[in-house]
Amino acid sequence: MTSHKLALITGGSSGIGFALAKLLVADGSDVCLLARNYGKLQASQQTLSQQSVRKDQKIEVISADVTNYETLAHVLDEWTADFDVPDLVINSAGVTYPGYFQDLDVETFHWLMDVNYFGTLHVLKCLIPKMIARGSGTIVNISSQAGLIGIFGYSGYGASKYAIQGLSDVLRAEMKPLGIKVSVVYPPDTQTPQLEFEKDLKPPETKALSANSSVLSADHVARTILKGVKKGKYLIIPGFEGKLLFRLTQLLGSLTYPVMDLLIRQAQKSKKSN
Repeated sequence: MTSHKLALITGGSSGIGFALAKLLVADGSDVCLLARNYGKLQASQQTLSQQSVRKDQKIEVISADVTNYETLAHVLDEWTADFDVPDLVINSAGVTYPGYFQDLDVETFHWLMDVNYFGTLHVLKCLIPKMIARGSGTIVNISSQAGLIGIFGYSGYGASKYAIQGLSDVLRAEMKPLGIKVSVVYPPDTQTPQLEFEKDLKPPETKALSANSSVLSADHVARTILKGVKKGKYLIIPGFEGKLLFRLTQLLGSLTYPVMDLLIRQAQKSKKSN
């Protein structure tokens, strides 16, 4: 599926990150998972080690907080000195917290931006200079469909995922002449611990909008991502509905907003009747 020899995956102990790790291990890659919870990392490492396909295959873990740049830089400097610069970096660490804008604390907005955007930025600031020095590498940043179009109830989460889109757009242009490929992924609702966490926090309108689309498995999303990376795609959109949403927003332009307003009005009518 991929020719990458060494992959670093943030948020790799669960969800989409762990699903990607399983596929990469099955394909013979050395893999390093980076996350905060060392207990979960150890369990994930044990599972992946049992699935390894090479006797010398390395399954490493790093317990670190992507929001702490200074500590992260020190840890990644030590790790790359021991294991080399990764061929593939996947930024899958992320958090979500839906709610009405007026009800969300300012601290929640900072937390979402710190983990989702600055967490991605910090990892890349640590590793991109090393990739440039080598002249090669692949970067995959995980955005969201909430980073394609503003979705009711996701003012904090959506803004952080739009920021990843903006960063990825610029990096794609800057890194291409330097031999480094960049991809950005827009997953829909995916069956992960994050989806379970947010289900009781969603406003009724958000739940109604979500009910109009299907939920993908983390394995399905992971397969789509690696297939897109292999083909050198910049935009990777898992699922038919996600691709349709992207095409419609491109086709409709500003007409997208009246359509969203109609869906929200219908959701609010349903909320009142219930």
